[in-house]
Amino acid sequence: MNNTFNINRFGLLLKRQWLDFGKIYLISLVVLLGIVLGFYSYNIPSPLKDNNFDYDGNLDMRFRYPLFLILGFIFISIVASSYFNILGQKSRAILELMTPASVFEKFLAGVVYTAIISLFSYLLIFYLTDLAFVKYLNSHLDAFKGLLPKNGAVREVETITYQVFNDEGYREYCGYFFAFPFLITSVFLLGSVYFNRFHYIKTALSVMVFASLISYLIVKISVWLMENKVAIHHNFRKDDKDWVLLSILLITSILTLIIWTITYVRLKEKEV
Repeated sequence: MNNTFNINRFGLLLKRQWLDFGKIYLISLVVLLGIVLGFYSYNIPSPLKDNNFDYDGNLDMRFRYPLFLILGFIFISIVASSYFNILGQKSRAILELMTPASVFEKFLAGVVYTAIISLFSYLLIFYLTDLAFVKYLNSHLDAFKGLLPKNGAVREVETITYQVFNDEGYREYCGYFFAFPFLITSVFLLGSVYFNRFHYIKTALSVMVFASLISYLIVKISVWLMENKVAIHHNFRKDDKDWVLLSILLITSILTLIIWTITYVRLKEKEV
């Protein structure tokens, strides 16, 4: 097998992988849509409910933010964890490893499906669902006017994408956390290659143990460095904040590339 990258062979590999992975992926999208619709239907403000407004007097749609983050993490991690799980089944793993494509093409196909298509699909489903509910809510604002004290005005609700990407306060920080979804998918993609069974559970436990260990070491080192030291007041400037956020972006990007490299090496070892 020629291990150089071939775009035609890579395209055929993507089509072949879709035959096996596509069914599971489409089912997961239907489940995702059902969960999002369920949460929105239950939590959306209604004239029949109490506490429809937040502390600023706006219709309370704050549930969207934790839902967006938590559900997004679960969805993209499950998709990434299930991509190479076939390698844990000896009878099917042989057929998979004998696929006429280079190791790099197989690895790249995994990245495309888990880090790009899954993330884009999640954003699209969440955006369309949010847009539909926001439009419905804005078209029925008159029903909420009598619920405000002194008949205050009810302002229109904005979509979550507008608030996150067009609002200057949110947009300033979003770019620094751009690599986080790719880091999550890279970790669970590695788990799908590394473990033979119970990929998601083992990967999640490994992440929890590793994160706990790192947090413990950071706290211990901080205590050791600061012990018996005199505290000096320091004004936290905007430049300091930018450096911290930039460091987060660089660290998460580097970790993602390192984990992708380890995944490629591990996949190559499996084929050997």
